[in-house]
Amino acid sequence: MSKKKIAFICVHNSCRSQIAEALGRHLASDVFESYSAGTETKPQINQDAVRIMKELHGIDMEAEGQHSKLINDIPDPDIAISMGCNVGCPFIGRPFDDNWGIEDPTGKSDEKFKIVIEQIRNDILELRSKLDKE
Repeated sequence: MSKKKIAFICVHNSCRSQIAEALGRHLASDVFESYSAGTETKPQINQDAVRIMKELHGIDMEAEGQHSKLINDIPDPDIAISMGCNVGCPFIGRPFDDNWGIEDPTGKSDEKFKIVIEQIRNDILELRSKLDKE
């Protein structure tokens, strides 16, 4: 059986969804394929996220080819997860399967980033466990 394709979606695809893609690849690639995208893009992914992910998990998101992408730039997902809609969820052409409700740490302290990264890590591990049982 082929692995499910999971899309982590937020508006700019520059921070939370990028973290989820990276952690999904590193913690659950045996169970599902991880992608991230947004309805808009940024010139580069959040540099605080890049720095802190290297520091905490040894993951260099940019060196691994991650960049800000639109929803049309990734394969059609089996499961689409919103990272959290503070104002309004982006429309991706279908309903989201889940909303993780994670606050955007952009512009906040390193400690806030670390809390968000840990929350995403826990959600990835929970998703991995759930899909591994299917």
